[in-house]
Amino acid sequence: MMKGKPLIPLMAASLIGLAACEKSPQGKAEALQQAPTEPIVSVARWYSSAQVARGNALFQEHCATCHKPDASGSPNWREADAEGKLPPPPLNGTAHAWHHPLPVLRRTVRMGGVPLGGSMPGFADKLNSQQIDDILAWVQSHWPEEIYKAWDRMNKNGT
Repeated sequence: MMKGKPLIPLMAASLIGLAACEKSPQGKAEALQQAPTEPIVSVARWYSSAQVARGNALFQEHCATCHKPDASGSPNWREADAEGKLPPPPLNGTAHAWHHPLPVLRRTVRMGGVPLGGSMPGFADKLNSQQIDDILAWVQSHWPEEIYKAWDRMNKNGT
């Protein structure tokens, strides 16, 4: 039994693929445009997988009615409704939640969004601090790595 033999077809296919790229200037240019300019390095997240699991259940119970079960929120979240209130924003990293440091996110869940122009009620009488952190962990688990990295830098700088 030869250990190196199964690698020969794989190496041949790779070389053929590389040769094909070299013959197509358009394919090479597209590949260069898609290549990241700097390596994507993961940032350690502040929460655990257990918090994310607990947060999912809590989010579905307390938040999903307004922010949608997948945290996608309202598509028109920047436009005030007929009552002048802002609709629930997405919490999945596509709206403004990631612009706020963790203490502000916690306060918003605890105190609500009314002071900010929204209609979100406060949850201080329904959720304890750990439950709020669990919900925020679940929310942030939906943020793409580049969004979380930007938030993490901002959160550490206190801005």
